[in-house]
Amino acid sequence: MNVNTEIVSYISSAILPLYDKFDAAHRRDHVEMVIKQSLEIAEHLDVNINMVYVIAAYHDTGLCEGREHHHEVSARIIKADENLRKWFTEEQIQIMADAAEDHRASAKNEPRTIYGRIVAEADRFIDPETIVRRTIQYGLDHYPELSKEQQYDRMMQHLHEKYGRNGYLKLWFPESPNTARLERLRQMIDSEKEIKEIFEKTSFIS
Repeated sequence: MNVNTEIVSYISSAILPLYDKFDAAHRRDHVEMVIKQSLEIAEHLDVNINMVYVIAAYHDTGLCEGREHHHEVSARIIKADENLRKWFTEEQIQIMADAAEDHRASAKNEPRTIYGRIVAEADRFIDPETIVRRTIQYGLDHYPELSKEQQYDRMMQHLHEKYGRNGYLKLWFPESPNTARLERLRQMIDSEKEIKEIFEKTSFIS
């Protein structure tokens, strides 16, 4: 399945550059990873690949108005983008907006459609070192006044709350490699030894 080249060209020029202005954990490398993972998941599903691509590309654009409601703003940005109406129906645009709104890991409800589940899963690349780096980067960007020890404590609190055995993260595709990766990360969180080593290697890197 190939994505429409006109859509790729538009998003490459008008949407992806938006991520260059976001915090270090949500810049272009992050959205490119989510796009890649979304397309890989979609290969095994009966879905519209162009919609999958757009949802992944827009999913964090709402960070332009802050993190708290970014998922809702991302949905609004999709619905307001007249260029998308060159390729999609109003119904498809609404589905894409819903998926972007539903992608947030802390959402209390399951994504409304398979498209929401795809981007939610793709947004959760469970790579321990990458996760630790992103968590550190977020802490440094948003809480620069914290000491190294405080940054570590904040990181561990976040890891337990999101990825721990009682964390709020949910995976939607059991066959996804993320399932095994999440268990591996949970083992690391439980022991902390490897987490500390990663933190010492990566902390305070700009």
